[in-house]
Amino acid sequence: MANEQQDILTIAKNYLQAIEEGKTGDELAIYYSQSVEQIEYPNRLIPNGAKRNIEDLKEASLKGKNILISQKFDIQKLYVVGNTVILEAIWTAKIAVPLGKIPSGEQIKAYFAQFIEFENGKIVRQRTYDCFEPF
Repeated sequence: MANEQQDILTIAKNYLQAIEEGKTGDELAIYYSQSVEQIEYPNRLIPNGAKRNIEDLKEASLKGKNILISQKFDIQKLYVVGNTVILEAIWTAKIAVPLGKIPSGEQIKAYFAQFIEFENGKIVRQRTYDCFEPF
């Protein structure tokens, strides 16, 4: 694997680890380009999907801290194609608020596919496809 591809793979893993560690706002924003665009396609939590810029991402990470007690990405597959890291992961989270039939303190689970594009070591575009287990 070329050095640049290894570098973005390491950055992507560190980014997911930062999310797991509960980093938010500016602590998480170090991974993003100022021109970042994140697209979350429609899913059970966000039925209309979302398109976020750097400020939206900071705000969403802070809101998430109030909703989630903890979260974990169990990476199933990981690929690097050009400037893009593609991953499949099983995401689990312990929730701080009730969600559907799941009481607070319990776990939710989703199957993710993410495409994370990099320029100069920063995330410039991220597309997320989430499939949640029923709740």
